[in-house]
Amino acid sequence: MGIHDDIRRELLSWPGITEQSHRFGGVQFNLDKREIGHLHGDALADLPFPVRVRKELVAAGKARLHHILPDTGWVSLPLGGAESLVGALELFRLSYDRATNASAGRTVSETTPIHVGT
Repeated sequence: MGIHDDIRRELLSWPGITEQSHRFGGVQFNLDKREIGHLHGDALADLPFPVRVRKELVAAGKARLHHILPDTGWVSLPLGGAESLVGALELFRLSYDRATNASAGRTVSETTPIHVGT
């Protein structure tokens, strides 16, 4: 089993998360119809965020600019060892929490700081 399997198993244990094939390859994870991110095998995780959040994640060293769409809110995280597993799960949790708030009709203020672990 690789890191993909570990991430997949964890994400599918979260309430409301489903998976489907991603249109550019890999597996996509959704909350309802909203994508919270996707995996490209054991190599890379891509996750959507508002640009403000992306800037904070990149500045904090938690993610990199998206490998194809660097000017968007998307981030990429290369996957490898145990550190990247923890980092990927933190990012997926942040994306999941944002999606959960959106599904419940709550918004995250543009001035609300994000917390991405230490």
